[in-house]
Amino acid sequence: MKKIIGTIFILSLLYISSCKKIDKYTQFDIPYNTEVSIPPTLGINLPFNIFTPDIETNSESSFEINDTRKDLIEEVKLTSIKMNVKSPSDGDFSFLKSIIIYLSADGLPEIEIARSDNIPSDVGNELNLDPTNIDFQEYIKKDQIKLRVNTVTDQLLMTEYTLGIECIFHVDAKILGI
Repeated sequence: MKKIIGTIFILSLLYISSCKKIDKYTQFDIPYNTEVSIPPTLGINLPFNIFTPDIETNSESSFEINDTRKDLIEEVKLTSIKMNVKSPSDGDFSFLKSIIIYLSADGLPEIEIARSDNIPSDVGNELNLDPTNIDFQEYIKKDQIKLRVNTVTDQLLMTEYTLGIECIFHVDAKILGI
C-alpha cells in the first residue's frame, strides 16, 4: 500500500512539473512602442495631459504566431514600461516631477498602468516606471489601444521634448486549450 501511495505521489509531482514546463510554452511577450511630445511649458507644478496616437495591438497575429487565440488567453500583465528622451539630443528627465500613464481602448474604461512620483533630478535620459498589477487582457484583445500621459513638471521647458514609451506585456495562455 505504501508503495502504491509513493508511486502516485511521485507521478503527481512529475505531472505538475511537466505542466509547469508546458506552461512556459504558452507564455510570451508583446512589445508596444510609441512616442509623445511635450510642448514648451508656461508653468510648473501644474498637471497636463498628452495623448498618444492610436496604437495597433496586432494581438490576433501575435497570438497566432505563438499558437494561441483570444479565447485561450488567461492573463496579460504589464511587466515593464520604460521612457526615453528622443529629443532634444542632450535632454533628460530632470524637468519632471511626476508622471502617470493611462491606458484606454474602445468600450473599456481608462485605467492607470504605470507611474513614477518624486522623480530625482539626476535620473538621466531613461526612466523606468512602476507598472500596476492589473490584468490587461481585455485591452490587448482590442484592435487599438491609446495611452494618456499625465505629467507634472518642476522646471520650465523652453523646447519641445519627444519621449519614447516602450511597454512590454506578458501574455499567459491556457495550456493546450484546456
